[in-house]
Amino acid sequence: MNNPVGITLISLLGGYLIFRGGKMALTDKDEQIDYMARTAWGEARGEGKEGMQAVINVIMNRVKAGSWYGATPKEVCTKKSQFSVWNADDPNYGPMLAVDESDSYFALAKQLALLAYEGFLPDITNGATNYLALDSLSTIPSWAGKMEQVATIGNHTFYA
Repeated sequence: MNNPVGITLISLLGGYLIFRGGKMALTDKDEQIDYMARTAWGEARGEGKEGMQAVINVIMNRVKAGSWYGATPKEVCTKKSQFSVWNADDPNYGPMLAVDESDSYFALAKQLALLAYEGFLPDITNGATNYLALDSLSTIPSWAGKMEQVATIGNHTFYA
């Protein structure tokens, strides 16, 4: 006897739980959250919860902008020359790829990223799409002069 409900459930479950090499692959939602969390951890773990939240806010503001930044958190995070932690020569690149939830800051970053993905993380950056750690720069990029400073959180200055 044909059971369309059972077949549908199995199909959905099969599409959700894809195993590769004995490990469950991330769902798209999980992947988007993971990229945001890794970016926030790599860029601002030294700034604590507020600093990581601000980086995640910037990621989501870029997604909402619907411009060249990218259409998804993963696209925004990995856009060339946008978040330094994704540059292979950045000292945080390797640790960022290797970190897992046993690191308390990464676990917190994942919680914040989930809230952002689901639309429940307040924007503490006042709509910023960019930020700089001004103290670490020898020159300020030209784009900063064309944008409004909208927040300072920890060592980062935010622009919209």
